[in-house]
Amino acid sequence: MGMDQKSNQGNQTVEEFGYKQELSRSLSFWDLLVYGLCLMVPIAPFAIYGYVAHASNGMVALAYLIGMVGMIFTALSYARMSEAFPIAGSVYSYAQRGINEFVGFFAGWIFLLDYIFVPTLIYLVAAAAMSSILPGVPMVVWIILFIGITTVLNIFGVKITTAALKIILFLSIAVLLTFIAFGIIAIMNGINGAEFSFKPIYNPEFFSIGLVMSAVSIAVLSFLGFDAVSTLAEESKGDRKAIGKAIIISLIVIGILFVVQTWIASLIVPDFNSFTDLDTAFYAVAEIVGGPWLKWVAALVVAIAFGVADALIFQAAISRLLYSMARDKKLPAVFAKVHPKYQTPYTSTIIVAIISLIVATLFTSQMDNLTAIVNFGALTGFMLLHLSVINYFMRQRKSNDYMNHLVFPIIGLIIIGYVWISLAPLAKIIGGIWIAIGAIYMIYLKMKNKEAFLSSSKPETQKNFGELKIDND
Repeated sequence: MGMDQKSNQGNQTVEEFGYKQELSRSLSFWDLLVYGLCLMVPIAPFAIYGYVAHASNGMVALAYLIGMVGMIFTALSYARMSEAFPIAGSVYSYAQRGINEFVGFFAGWIFLLDYIFVPTLIYLVAAAAMSSILPGVPMVVWIILFIGITTVLNIFGVKITTAALKIILFLSIAVLLTFIAFGIIAIMNGINGAEFSFKPIYNPEFFSIGLVMSAVSIAVLSFLGFDAVSTLAEESKGDRKAIGKAIIISLIVIGILFVVQTWIASLIVPDFNSFTDLDTAFYAVAEIVGGPWLKWVAALVVAIAFGVADALIFQAAISRLLYSMARDKKLPAVFAKVHPKYQTPYTSTIIVAIISLIVATLFTSQMDNLTAIVNFGALTGFMLLHLSVINYFMRQRKSNDYMNHLVFPIIGLIIIGYVWISLAPLAKIIGGIWIAIGAIYMIYLKMKNKEAFLSSSKPETQKNFGELKIDND
């Protein structure tokens, strides 16, 4: 394949599914990898460490290790489907074509619950971090500031967004490495009674599988976001495998960092019941190992990493999911409008910003409830993803690759399903109500437009499906 042909391969794929290439293809594999790393935030455990430590009886590293393993199988399913269907829409598009239009709609609808509330949750985490530094400034001020920054950057395009992300990613990793270095020194010197042990991974005195999985259902929040890389498929200038590779590599790198930093923190403060404020537990650990300056630097970088970098990408992801569903006539056409100059779904971006501001104002003191809602949407969507892989490759494509297309998705489905069962009852209630609303809305769409659920069966969207090569490398 010639160089020009290869570089244009991505531009040819959207038309294969009956769509017009409208978004700007400017993201390389390394750009996608940066997105993945920023989406999960290398220092994400800083924000929820206290809650995971309390729920796991100090076995925080184990909770993150199990979470990483479960997410790896999910990442593999994303890789398989993003290669088969390199279009925006993520699980919505995968379930739509991997199973059918109706399941695809519900997958997109459920992921809306996740993606709509995630930016709000992120803004609240960032605002809380800033409030710990400047308590005199109302949280709503920080929320408005962060929303304004991310909205402007997202409208201007993914290249500007990527440049900002690289700077913030560097800051996050620098702070993390500083904490790890100071933490190792503190353990070697026995500060705060610290000593090396495997208790953060396994402590027989407090271990129970139910307890640990309950903690995993919280810890998994730190991993959420790697999947959003798939929504950038129509802005990737790489080949079909670029999205999947970026998802898997970023997840493994981040997972290792999560385990290392929480292991060190658990050794520094082994008494998981000693934290007076679970929201600032990790900052207290940082102060022990490095002094007040490290505590404030950690809080500031967490605010920037979440409030700008993480929120930036999640806002981009939800706007592209809305864009994808709207062009399929599953949502109002206004969501599918693309900026003529910057080639970004600007109306969806602005609407997401408005929703985030409203929800953040209403849920300022209910971060735990938001977390539960987000996890319900994400985990339910992941289960539909695994089912899509199995149905599409094994039943429709008659694949003989049982490991990639059957065994791995089943393992991922079991792990995610077990974590899903461990979710708080409130999350399941709200999720159930959201699904019921979706069912009513789907019936309305069906009555209003009979073709709304026939798009993937149109001849043009089936083009080249029979020629699609299943490459398992």
